Amino acid sequence: MTMTRRGFLKATAAGAAVGAAGLPHIAKAGGGKKVVVIGGGAGGAVAAKYIKMMDASIDVTLVEKNPDYHTCFLSNEVLSGDRTIESLHFTYKGLEARGIKVVKGKATGLDAANKTVMVGSDKLPYDRLVVSPGVDYKWEAIEGYSAEVAETKIPHAWKAGPQTVMLRKQLEAMKDGGTVIIVAPPNPFRCPPGPYERASQIAHYLKQHKPKSKIVLLDAKEKFSKFGLFRQGWEKLYGFNPDKNDGGFIKWAPPSEGGKVIAVRAKENIVVAGDMEDEHKGDVINIIPPQKAGKVAFDMGLVDGDWCPINKRTFESTLVAGVHVIGDASVATKMPKSAYAANSQAKVCAAAIVAALNGKEMVDPSYVNTCYSILGEDYGISVAAVYRYNKEKDLIAGVEGAGGLTPMDASAEDHKREVTYAYSWFRNITQDMFG
Repeated sequence: MTMTRRGFLKATAAGAAVGAAGLPHIAKAGGGKKVVVIGGGAGGAVAAKYIKMMDASIDVTLVEKNPDYHTCFLSNEVLSGDRTIESLHFTYKGLEARGIKVVKGKATGLDAANKTVMVGSDKLPYDRLVVSPGVDYKWEAIEGYSAEVAETKIPHAWKAGPQTVMLRKQLEAMKDGGTVIIVAPPNPFRCPPGPYERASQIAHYLKQHKPKSKIVLLDAKEKFSKFGLFRQGWEKLYGFNPDKNDGGFIKWAPPSEGGKVIAVRAKENIVVAGDMEDEHKGDVINIIPPQKAGKVAFDMGLVDGDWCPINKRTFESTLVAGVHVIGDASVATKMPKSAYAANSQAKVCAAAIVAALNGKEMVDPSYVNTCYSILGEDYGISVAAVYRYNKEKDLIAGVEGAGGLTPMDASAEDHKREVTYAYSWFRNITQDMFG
């Protein structure tokens, strides 16, 4: 599956337009309608913004427990030292300037019958509710791991912020010749390429500053996103031998080689993995635990199993009418749990809500995702796809021939260009979220 970069950009622009087709830029009807959005990340912030853009008469309230936001995307560069945590920091002032009410608080309950959501002791009425809860963690899946251990000793750093800084400081304090253990989670989880970009960025740091050190990547999966491209990059940059899953700075152990982690002994810095319960001693340990929908989705009764079932066309919950779930927590079939997928879903959801509140019928939507991974200096890779709603099968399916991967025979200039694209994507998506 191949596509030129220019062709992909044209296709994604077309896909974004389809999501809002048939709606006036500013709808005339809908006065007095209220939409509440829970969660101010890659999905929620965009949903709030685009609902207000599509219909300025709708009263839009964004509820977010944090006063500001740090992006998870590009946060792995904080670990290599190529980026500061401050460069990932954004506020909600741009959304407030658009007339969106931003409420700092935590959603604690839902009264769907009366269409109100509890935020602290306050009740916020809504005509439509959007929930973008992100992910939470299945702490019970790894014996000895907990939220407290993550905050004090062994960070997951899967939500950018203090734990990202903690992990960076641990890497800086580690002696040359030390071992970094990264534990990658089973599917599905937020940002499928993320643990492998993280291993790359840490290897980038070690290569420059602690060349006697090693990364042991313990994995719950036999393969992962951009599998061939990552291993090729590790071979070129860090001395990895893909035939042995070892060599240079990185050793990768899938379940068939004892990589599935079952326990951690935090006081001893030991991870236990595999059927033989092998013990791995680390100087720095980063455990990314198995994941599920964010807690607020469970509190509101939006979850079946670990994730939130939705109408694939509108992202309305199949469990609670009038409530839409977007982003990582939603079951969006073939779409990955990524920031760009959440962005695309938010726009489709916004179009569906504005159409519903104005008595219009939305057209069948298209969606888009692209994901860049930076493996080292001037070395990037990417995957991109366009999706379309399939009414007959009621699923979101990839469009054949739209998108693709960085070619395995990409040149050094191609990989350098991918890094440029990644930084451009970051500027564009954060402007889209907060501008």
